[in-house]
Amino acid sequence: MKPNIHPEYGPVVFQDRSTGARFLTRSTATSEDTVTWEDGATYPLIVVDITADSHPFWTGNQRVLDSEGRVEKFRRRYGNRTR
Repeated sequence: MKPNIHPEYGPVVFQDRSTGARFLTRSTATSEDTVTWEDGATYPLIVVDITADSHPFWTGNQRVLDSEGRVEKFRRRYGNRTR
């Protein structure tokens, strides 16, 4: 690897904006905001909009799309035309 061209890679705390859940990981992302973690050390805090704690797919709150209703709406609008 070439020296002095790669961003610093270190521990960072990510926080889910909607649930408040936090997890400590390593990243090149950085922030001016900091948080004191369970081990007593201070780490940069990155607040994100969505994580596995709040994503509908992972929480089981996924919406089921009404695909049949959409097809019927399309057929009403355009009919059953063929080329």
